[in-house]
Amino acid sequence: MPELNEETVIKAIHRMRSLGSDTQRWEVKESVQELPKKLKETISAFSNMHGGIIILGLSEKNGFKPADGFNADKIYAQMQTIGDAMTPIVRMEVEKMLFEGKMLVIAQVPEMPKRMKPCYISKRGMYDGAFIRSGDGDRHLTAYEVDRLSESQYQPKYDIEPVEDASIDDLNSETVEGIAKRARELFPRVFGKLSDETILIQLGVLTRINNRLCPTIAGLFAAGTFPQKYFPRLEIVFSVYPGVDKVETETGQLRYLNSKEIVGSIPEMLLEALALVQQRMNTGAVIEGGLRKDIPDYPLEAVREAVANALQHRDYSPEGRGSQVQINMYADRLEISNPGGLYGSTTVESLGKDGISSTRNEYLSRLLTYTPFESGFVVENKGTGFMVIEAALAKSLMPPPTVKDTITYFILTFNKRRRTNDEMIEKTWENVDKAILNALSDHSSLSVKALTEMSGLSRATIGNHIRKLVADKKIEPIEPKGSPKQRYRLCV
Repeated sequence: MPELNEETVIKAIHRMRSLGSDTQRWEVKESVQELPKKLKETISAFSNMHGGIIILGLSEKNGFKPADGFNADKIYAQMQTIGDAMTPIVRMEVEKMLFEGKMLVIAQVPEMPKRMKPCYISKRGMYDGAFIRSGDGDRHLTAYEVDRLSESQYQPKYDIEPVEDASIDDLNSETVEGIAKRARELFPRVFGKLSDETILIQLGVLTRINNRLCPTIAGLFAAGTFPQKYFPRLEIVFSVYPGVDKVETETGQLRYLNSKEIVGSIPEMLLEALALVQQRMNTGAVIEGGLRKDIPDYPLEAVREAVANALQHRDYSPEGRGSQVQINMYADRLEISNPGGLYGSTTVESLGKDGISSTRNEYLSRLLTYTPFESGFVVENKGTGFMVIEAALAKSLMPPPTVKDTITYFILTFNKRRRTNDEMIEKTWENVDKAILNALSDHSSLSVKALTEMSGLSRATIGNHIRKLVADKKIEPIEPKGSPKQRYRLCV
């Protein structure tokens, strides 16, 4: 949040003058005699994000100059109590400041603690009176966003909701036996003499409804044979795009090289997702100590942890069950996103720090520590997942992941590994068609000139191969025929 001092304020005003508008963290109001009716919306919006600063007595329409007739004393007094109209009450730091010979009133709105969000206008209620900053303005929080913010005030229990239409027959018998066995191994004094059924009930795999046992959402996704029978959208969608963004075709369709729905339990979805990432990425090699070492574009250990975290921590509320976990592979990066932002006390800054984390789905998270997966279990649930990701990337000489956290979704991005010198030396253009296709899989589009420089071959040779690949409908031009700016890309 910007520091409230004269230098910072003056710098911000000059920046807004050059931009011609307010910004994400700064709001300007004339407020000549009275506070604007919509000022409470701005206070709510700043409180629900990362805080912000309001400048009163400045005219945006007149080029961010001091407003004529501004009554600083009156506005200053009104600002002292306006925070009382909010729930929770907002305590702002309010000051007067001289600017270009005129007095302004400056108010710093702090971010509301996460456990107390959303902040809303009391008289309008939570769902109508809560706002968030969007660009240089304020917008209503959606009901979904209000609910997600409110979750920090209590522990969600969506993961142990009973799936009443399902039965024990929807669970994989080997998996549930493995879960019960693991529980006995870890806690023999608690579970050692209990039946499998009792253990599964206590762990939240099963629950009893009207004297009938049925799986919970957590049980179904940890050990179910086909959970999507009841929740069709609680799946993974894996997509590969030829370029660095989601480009639409002329018909409005998204252009992608491959897209696949991944279904099944969390262990099954995790296995298939890892296999698909491994199939679609490149693997290079370096020589260390006389031995060849394979280096993938993305360390599978990091990918595994990221996908497992997305499935474990995603939003399982009724409103969130219409959204999938997505794995999007671009020419320059891999993005893994899930519905629902970070939960509770966890922040972007605290990720990977000392194993501190908050768990939205506490029963599912615990259950996955008992759920067999390959030679171990799906997760450790010790708050170390992000540290594992960072360590795996560092081991591959790659930068840490990029994190984007909002109220409604969380995205983890891995930048594609840079090619090593050994790979560049080994790269051959003996099979020119294949080499062109490989080059285009790493770029959204390339010109004949670029391909000529990459290959070391003549322009005529590259041109002949380009024409052949176009005729075979493996690549396509993206500019009109004869254009000097012609480039080519892979066909869908």
